[in-house]
Amino acid sequence: MSRVLDPGASVTVRVPASSANLGPGFDSIGLALGLWDTCTATVTDTPGIVVDVEGEGAQDVPRDGSHLVVRTMLRAWEALGVEPPPGLHLQCANTVPHGRGLGSSATAIVTGILAAQGIDDVCRGAGGDGASPDLGFVNDLAAELEGHPDNSSASVFGGLTLSWSDEPGRTSTVRLEPHPDVRALVFVPATQLSTAKARSVLPTHVRHGDAASNSARAALLVHAVTSQPAYLLAATREWLHQEARRESFSSSMALVDRLRAAGHAAVISGAGPSVLVLTTADRAGEVTAFGDPAWSVLAPGIPTIGAHITDRTRAGLDPQSRDFG
Repeated sequence: MSRVLDPGASVTVRVPASSANLGPGFDSIGLALGLWDTCTATVTDTPGIVVDVEGEGAQDVPRDGSHLVVRTMLRAWEALGVEPPPGLHLQCANTVPHGRGLGSSATAIVTGILAAQGIDDVCRGAGGDGASPDLGFVNDLAAELEGHPDNSSASVFGGLTLSWSDEPGRTSTVRLEPHPDVRALVFVPATQLSTAKARSVLPTHVRHGDAASNSARAALLVHAVTSQPAYLLAATREWLHQEARRESFSSSMALVDRLRAAGHAAVISGAGPSVLVLTTADRAGEVTAFGDPAWSVLAPGIPTIGAHITDRTRAGLDPQSRDFG
C-alpha cells in the first residue's frame, strides 16, 4: 500500500548549477558551479498544483503539473512508493540560466527528487536531527531521467565528479576536490541552445585514434583539475563533440579558439552555448579581459557541497531551519 503524505509537510532545497564534459570528459565528467536554484515544496490539502517562480526562466516555465520539478517529484514518489498528494505548492527562486549549457534541466530534476524524498522523510518522521538524505537514490534517478550523469551528479555532490553506469538505473560517482588554485569562469551569451538540438548533430562513429587521444586527455583532465593546474590547457583538448557542433554555436567556438590561442583552458560548457574557462587565481584577470557586451562573465566558484535540504516542516510541528545536506 502506498504511503500518504501529510498536508503541511514542506522542505526547502538548494541545488547548484553544473558544467559538463569539460572538454574530453564527454557525458562522464562534471563540475559544480556556485549558481543556486532554491525551491520550497509544500503538500497542501487543496487540490491542484501551484507553481511560483522568480528569477531565471520566470517568464517561460510552466506554472502547472508540466513544470519539470513537479513532474520529477511525481516520478520520485512513484519510485519511493508514495501516493501523490492532492495539492502541491512550489516556490522557486532560480539563478541558473536556462538553455545555456549550465545544467538547468539537471538542476530542476535533482531539485524535484530531493524535495520529494525530503517530504516523504518528513512525513515518516525520518531524517531528523540533521540526518542526510539518500543522495545515492537522488543520483541514480536523476541520471536516469536526465539521460546522462555528468551534469546531474555534479549538482548532487558538488566539486568535480566522475560518473559511469554499469547497469540500467544505477550510476556510480566519484567526487573529487578541485585544486584550491583552480578557478571556473563562465562566458554566458544572451542566446539559448537546446541540448536536444546540440546532440542531434553529433556523429554516430568516431575514429579509433580520436577516441584514444580523447581518453588520454580525459585522464589528464582529472589530474590537472585536482593536482596540477599547469596542465589545464593540454587537458581540455577534445576530439568527440565540440568540432562536430561548431555550426550550432559558432560564436562560442570562436571565443573558445581565441581563448585557447592565448593559452587559456576554454571549452564549451555542456551542450553550449556558454563557454567555461578553467584557470588559476593569478590568470583570472587575463580571462575576464576577453569579455565584451555579447557575453556576461561569471565567476561562480566551485561549491564544496551539492544538493541539500535547508529547511523541513512537519504538519503540526514547528519548522526546523538547519542544513540537512
